[in-house]
Amino acid sequence: MSSVMSLDLLAVAPHRDDAELTCGGTLIKAVDAGHRVGILDLTQGEMGTKGSAELRAAEAAASAQVMGIHVRENLGLPDAGITNDDHTRARLVQVLRALRPRIVIAPALRGRHPDHRRTTELVRDACFLSGLAKYAPGDHPAFRPLKLLHVIAYREDYVKPTFVVDISAQFERKLDAIKCFGSQFDATTQAGEVYPNGEPLYDIVRHHAAHYGSLIRSRYGEPFFTEETMRVDDVTTLDVSTF
Repeated sequence: MSSVMSLDLLAVAPHRDDAELTCGGTLIKAVDAGHRVGILDLTQGEMGTKGSAELRAAEAAASAQVMGIHVRENLGLPDAGITNDDHTRARLVQVLRALRPRIVIAPALRGRHPDHRRTTELVRDACFLSGLAKYAPGDHPAFRPLKLLHVIAYREDYVKPTFVVDISAQFERKLDAIKCFGSQFDATTQAGEVYPNGEPLYDIVRHHAAHYGSLIRSRYGEPFFTEETMRVDDVTTLDVSTF
């Protein structure tokens, strides 16, 4: 990337469609609020059982248009072969310095697919190293994102959400964005971290979003985890009834 683009929010996902499944509603909500939003897919999905890298690129472009995001890039790392080594970190650092995202969304701390787990570690390391001026100097000055968030949709086996984003007004567009990946999801009952219960995958996505929404007394929600303690300036403004 030769030009600099200051984003408010960037989702870094190992595969095309991961961002849509886990935080698509939050990305759309940020666009609705007037923020500059992007997705960085790390691989082209060439190892996927269904479809092809070329087809998934077209699906990703269609999804980006549905969501209204401002930029979608692909790092071209090997699918099913993401590593957190110095070469890969340096490549990701260059993109972070070019896009300059204030908030970065990464995968969950745990994941079924090795690419998911390795991406989480890779993103955290690259976000830190991006702020070191002497590390991998390139076309853009050092820059470090303010905050790193982890998606945890479909992952309830180890941690409660730090917070849940109300995506009630955005859910149908999130589902439309997911449906752009018909090669992956049409007539399926599972994908990635979305485990099967016998229903169509699109119904499972809706039920999960409804569950997380119920935690904040909303119709649909997306959960996130951050290792930092959240700050509250005025406790009288806190929402979600205890009873």
